[in-house]
Amino acid sequence: MAESSTPNILQELNLKKLELSALLEITQAINENLPEAALYKIYRFTLLAQLQISRLVLYVHDEQWECKADFGTQQDFKKHDLPEAITSLKEITYTSKLQIDKKWRAFEIVIPVLHNGKVLAFVMIGKMQPFYTNVEALNFVQTVSNIMLVAIENHKMARQRLAQESIRREIEIAREVQAMLFPKALPNDKDVVIHASYIPHSSIGGDYYDYIEIDQDQFLFCVADVSGKGVPASLLMSNFQAGLRTVLRQTQDLNTVVAELNNLIYRNAIAEKFITSFMGLYNRKTRELSYVNAGHNSPILLFENNTHQLLNEGCTMLGAFDVLPFMSVTRVAIPENSMLLCYTDGLTEVFDEDDSEFGIERTINFLQTHRFLSSKMLHLQLLREINLYNEDATLNDDITLLSCRFK
Repeated sequence: MAESSTPNILQELNLKKLELSALLEITQAINENLPEAALYKIYRFTLLAQLQISRLVLYVHDEQWECKADFGTQQDFKKHDLPEAITSLKEITYTSKLQIDKKWRAFEIVIPVLHNGKVLAFVMIGKMQPFYTNVEALNFVQTVSNIMLVAIENHKMARQRLAQESIRREIEIAREVQAMLFPKALPNDKDVVIHASYIPHSSIGGDYYDYIEIDQDQFLFCVADVSGKGVPASLLMSNFQAGLRTVLRQTQDLNTVVAELNNLIYRNAIAEKFITSFMGLYNRKTRELSYVNAGHNSPILLFENNTHQLLNEGCTMLGAFDVLPFMSVTRVAIPENSMLLCYTDGLTEVFDEDDSEFGIERTINFLQTHRFLSSKMLHLQLLREINLYNEDATLNDDITLLSCRFK
């Protein structure tokens, strides 16, 4: 770019004073950590007042080119896209050398603002002092623009880091809350052995299991799965757990317990959240299991002779309707040496490379083959089995296992 007018010594001295004042004003604004809009405003008035540039437009690339500042023109450049003849520039250029529409001729010079070889913005100026078109002066506009834009980008990244840290902390708290929902100990006595495994898909899962001792003869166990994941699912599950324990203090009638939980979830669920659940109430004396399957995967009751029964009767998922459209409590006699496996759909809905589901039949076959393993080893081997089912597959959902061995 050819230089046009050269300032005399006095003009050059005044120019340096103006530039120093402009740089100081921009730096102070940055140090005060002002919001982005305020920085653009100060930038605009600094160039207008200190450098005596009376026509300017600034386009910044933020996913797309966007006009962030303009003054001294009759056009509203926020409504105009930058032409390709400008966006392809990498050095200071006179607009007279470009094939552009007449409206862009309001500016005499285009100044690309670069950082690490990448064009961050374009400053277009016009109607400035005649001696302000020399390369050194224009480089200063480029430099001060670069300082401001990099500062804005750094502030934006800092805000994003703070937001991410806040989200990370919320997730951490939700994970701690979720861990508190699970029972601290499970029974291993003369009547029953209960063991549970929980493999979350992400930091916060939507699965839940519980064991609640009611009296010396009765206990309730439960497995549940909230639609969705993350903090909302965790919060809804904590409501479910609190509701279950509160209702059980009042009554052990499963009809009432499930109806109350459905009402609680229907009133508190966000958007289209719902819960599938299996609740079993076992009586050690009578060896009777009363259960309600609320739209959940059917637990597998495996008998000593390796025959099995699926526990699939009950009601719809909880929270989908204000009043459950149907409801039944089923009672099952539990023979000696029977085993019950409750699980969430993360177990059976694992697919191999041919898109074939692991499914309930493979789960039943596995139990029949490995029933004499200890509860802990049974869970570990079953989890290993689904990992081997497709070694390249990643888990798409949480997996919860809860097994009950009835002696």
